Amino acid sequence: MKSNTVLLIFGAVIVVAAILYLITFLMRRRNVDRLDKLEERKIALFDLPVIEEVDEIKKMHLVGQSQNTFREWNQRWTEISTSSFADLESRIFEAESLNDSLRFLKVKKAIENAYETMDEMETEVEEIRVGLRELRESEEKNSHAVQEALDSYEEISETVKSEGHTFGPSLKEIQKQVKNIEADFTQFVALNTSGDPMEARAVLEEAERRTYEIKDKATQIPPLFEEVDKTFPEQLKEIETGFKQLKKDNYQFPDNFLEENIKKAKKELVTIASDLEKCEVDLVEVSNRELASLIEQLYDKMEKEIQAKAYVKTNQKPIADYINHAQRNNRHLMIELDHTSQSYVLNHNELGKSRGFQAQIDEIQKRNLEIDEKMKANEAIFSEVEEFYKNTFQYLNDIENQQLEIDTSVQNLRVDEKSGQVKMDDFEFRLRNMKRYIEKQRLPGIPADYLEFFFVATDRVEELGKELGKIRIDIEQINRLVGLCEDDLALLDQKTDELIDHATLTEQMLQYANRFRHTHPVVKDSIERSLELFNREYRYQDALDEISAALERTEPGSSKRLTDFYFNNKETV
Repeated sequence: MKSNTVLLIFGAVIVVAAILYLITFLMRRRNVDRLDKLEERKIALFDLPVIEEVDEIKKMHLVGQSQNTFREWNQRWTEISTSSFADLESRIFEAESLNDSLRFLKVKKAIENAYETMDEMETEVEEIRVGLRELRESEEKNSHAVQEALDSYEEISETVKSEGHTFGPSLKEIQKQVKNIEADFTQFVALNTSGDPMEARAVLEEAERRTYEIKDKATQIPPLFEEVDKTFPEQLKEIETGFKQLKKDNYQFPDNFLEENIKKAKKELVTIASDLEKCEVDLVEVSNRELASLIEQLYDKMEKEIQAKAYVKTNQKPIADYINHAQRNNRHLMIELDHTSQSYVLNHNELGKSRGFQAQIDEIQKRNLEIDEKMKANEAIFSEVEEFYKNTFQYLNDIENQQLEIDTSVQNLRVDEKSGQVKMDDFEFRLRNMKRYIEKQRLPGIPADYLEFFFVATDRVEELGKELGKIRIDIEQINRLVGLCEDDLALLDQKTDELIDHATLTEQMLQYANRFRHTHPVVKDSIERSLELFNREYRYQDALDEISAALERTEPGSSKRLTDFYFNNKETV
């Protein structure tokens, strides 16, 4: 029994020892793996080409702020590559020793410290490399800019030497500025070599600015000089020659515009040449544009007179013919109006308007004769004559349209008179027919209001006849009366129909009501009242209302039935 217990205890000890060994082995192995990874990162960091990148920038011979920036990055790399790497090695060695001695709690802290140091070194090295790369790119860009400035300077120097004639009076000033740039570059090299980078940089920037400024001028000046030296003088010579020829050909110009502005343009050329000599490029550009505009105006003035002369020669006879045509038309119109005014009232001042037309035409004729005299004496300005001709065509066209409008209205007077006479005859015929129609109905009498309106309509027709019978007819008054008569007759027709309808319906309803006379006292009283209104007072509408109401009370619907029958069979009743 005791031996079994001993065996169990011994077995348990062996198992515990095995477990502890396995845990120790696994923890130690895990730490070794982490240290191996840390070693790999350290080797990778050492293998980065930072030293080569630093040496590459050293060869660039930086100056000024760039040199100071490089020194800062180089100093930081030196510190990392010495003290930081040594510190990292020490931490890794410490962790390995602790791991070998199985001091796992301390080794964990040591590994974490080593990893933190590694992270910091990697971050700082990346910052150093980025800074060096930016510095290199910046310097390469600056070097490129300096080289471009030098290339531009060489190009300008060559251009000034080989094409100096294209700069005209500005050549001396251009050559002077080129020498100043050359002096700036020489000074830059001297300062940079002597170790004064800040001053060297300032001189370089000034040299670059001057280089690009003179480059722009070297591009702008030749075409400007071409205009001042050749284009403008040739154009002004052409204008002077053309102007003299036009004067010889008897052209006239208003206000001495051409003579004064030719002189002005020549003076402006002298001023521009002086500005060009001083290389005042912006001022010369503005002056050239203004002078080009002035020269264009001079050409336009001469071209305007040449074109105007062609227009005047083409339209001289047509304008005279049109004036004579307008005069003849107006004379005929005035004769026609005078004759018409003896028979008709002219309500729209037609005679006054025609006299106004005549005054306008006479004034135009007078002006045209004056122009003809000037043209014969070679004193006319063709552009002014052209304007007069165009305005005259428009005035005469407007006058002719108004003449036609008046003539048409005069012709319509006779048409309206005949129409008025025909309508008056029709009105009288309709009135006679209405009278006969009412008489044919053999009514006991005619209502006073109807008679009054009938007489009003008759008087209106008689008034129309009197107007038509006058020596001088007022067509507007006649047309007004015709409209009133038409309205009166239309209303009289309606009143006549209503009168006959009311009378006829009253008689028919009275006949129908007689069947109720003896059985319905109310009907009897209504019949008597209706007959009173019908035979003595001639109030046919009231008589109809009276008997119609009595029938409706006695036999509902009978009144409507009789009314519908009447209107449906009115033509046969």
